[in-house]
Amino acid sequence: MSFVVFLLSLPRGTAMNVIVRDKDTYHQQTTERMDRHFTLPEWSTRQKLALACRILAAEGHDSGLAGQATARGERPGTYLMLRFGLGFDEITTDNLLLVDNDLNVLEGEGMPNPSNRFHLWIYRARPHVASIMHTHPPHISALSMIGVPLAVSHMDTTLFHEDCAWLREWPGTPIGDEEGRIISEALGDKRAILLAHHGQLAACESVEEATILGMFMERAAKLQLLAMSAGTILPVDPALAQEAHDYRLKPKAIAATFAYYSRRVLRVDDAVLG
Repeated sequence: MSFVVFLLSLPRGTAMNVIVRDKDTYHQQTTERMDRHFTLPEWSTRQKLALACRILAAEGHDSGLAGQATARGERPGTYLMLRFGLGFDEITTDNLLLVDNDLNVLEGEGMPNPSNRFHLWIYRARPHVASIMHTHPPHISALSMIGVPLAVSHMDTTLFHEDCAWLREWPGTPIGDEEGRIISEALGDKRAILLAHHGQLAACESVEEATILGMFMERAAKLQLLAMSAGTILPVDPALAQEAHDYRLKPKAIAATFAYYSRRVLRVDDAVLG
């Protein structure tokens, strides 16, 4: 641990020593304190996915039956997803489906959304991805219509610094394998992607992270459109943006943020957990 001691003069002639540490020290300290103080609910993947749907619905991500939320099941080659015909605000642990890697239903009643097929391409290409959130919220959808990638110019949008891909051409309704290949390749190794003429997608190592990135991507698009209407968006220092990206994506911070929005959902309807 490196630090420098400064002697500060106070108004009445008194003095005090102030230790100024390297900023990395504070990042480490913050992580350790989060691990020690953030006690989070032990929800199952099924419960987290149901909560994710309700969170996104409450944040304005619903678009009729469009959009999908999925997560890997406990058994390899299985996936949890929504029953087609239900909106995000109707999802509970009891009405989720478990499907195989060709969208055949293994548990539950009904049919999965045919557009979930492109999720399977991402899961196959990215073994560490545990959950995918894809929605068509209004500001993301508007941004996707004008051929402009997501801009990172505010602390709250640094989640996406060098971590948001941009698919410039719309491949059509993603119910086939070709659309899955195109979207999966465009996403590459990034956590998020803005899909031209379509919406947003977050593919992450946890349900919590995919939910928070999906939610904040819509906020980022809203900020961007507001800023574009007022003037020119100014860039931020890439090194500072990277630091903020890593800070905002600390796993315990993401999980605590997810828990906060989950509490808001559960105050309205605790039946979501089954």
